[in-house]
Amino acid sequence: MNDALNLLQPYPFEKLRALLAGVTPADLPPIALSIGEPKHRSPEFVAQTLRENLDKMAVYPTTAGLIELRQAIATWCERRFGVPSGWLEAARHVLPVNGTREALFAFTQTVAQRDTDGLILSPNPFYQIYEGAALLAGVTPHYLPCLDQHGLNPDFDAVTDDVWKRCQILFLCSPGNPTGALVPMATLKKLIALADEHDFVIAADECYSELYFDEESPPPGLLTACAELGRSDFKRCVVFHSLSKRSNLPGLRSGFVAGDADILKAFLLYRTYHGCAMPIQTQLASIAAWNDEAHVAKNRALYREKFAAVLDILQPVLDVTRPDGSFYLWPRTPIDDARFTRDLYAEQHVTVVPGSYLSRDVGGVNPGANRVRIALVAPLAECVAGAERIRTFVQHG
Repeated sequence: MNDALNLLQPYPFEKLRALLAGVTPADLPPIALSIGEPKHRSPEFVAQTLRENLDKMAVYPTTAGLIELRQAIATWCERRFGVPSGWLEAARHVLPVNGTREALFAFTQTVAQRDTDGLILSPNPFYQIYEGAALLAGVTPHYLPCLDQHGLNPDFDAVTDDVWKRCQILFLCSPGNPTGALVPMATLKKLIALADEHDFVIAADECYSELYFDEESPPPGLLTACAELGRSDFKRCVVFHSLSKRSNLPGLRSGFVAGDADILKAFLLYRTYHGCAMPIQTQLASIAAWNDEAHVAKNRALYREKFAAVLDILQPVLDVTRPDGSFYLWPRTPIDDARFTRDLYAEQHVTVVPGSYLSRDVGGVNPGANRVRIALVAPLAECVAGAERIRTFVQHG
């Protein structure tokens, strides 16, 4: 067996199950605000495209994917992130993937050089795939705390030259999971300069990029920064996107990676051996999804309504603010976050995730301590009921 498997920590939801094991919840209907699985209705036109192309199950897909899908993605990036027309060549700068989770892991195995002195930098708290991918690639994870004083983003100015020199991949997550914080444009440009200086790759996980609040001001991404810098080769810059959150299609397992053509050429080679080609019927359904924005705007409207209602209930009793994006709340808890989670489940039958389960202790400090992650993915009425139960719990605690 691969010895590196012994380095992997339990997944947050495994720890959550252990925390709640043996607890008898209150005799109330369960409300799960823990798992970030979109619950809004999937677009019917996407399902129809799948149905119309079920005969494609008889055809082996290629790893590179249909050029029509790659072009639809390139065109969407131009439209969404202000990339000048023609900069993103579909055949060189775009690859379809089976969701960002598998892509982030496989990408790390492609790019990382096995060296325990090498580092993969990650925000802290973080999506656990970043850590697991680093460990199984034979590289050491290095955690950058996301604290209030830096807008719940890492303090990149505090990173030493030695750490930057050892860095192989810098993971960004914007909007963040679980913080919902956006990495500012000025910071993205600064990080690109650091990547050039120290020769590391920026891997920007932007799977929540389409969940924002101001329809007139979509948040920028790493491709936007490249466009503003005139960086038409996207050198050392790679972005990850998915239809899961944008289009309420988590079961479709469809996303893409775009950016530096040399890196994607190597990634395609890895994927050819990895055996992860996207089924053709899924690719055709994905084209339909990337070409339509109306359903995405409706999706955002549903989340705006839930955030407004839930914050109105919770802000009088918890230290909680609306994030820059995503569908999470990241409130402070008046007691230890694990105890808060366990007692809330026992008294109100509401499930959330302890913030410390999504973070790592660094220097004796866990940035997720005394916070919980609340996922507003359930229908509005259920989110409101959950928020009311949390308020009752806090008031009577």
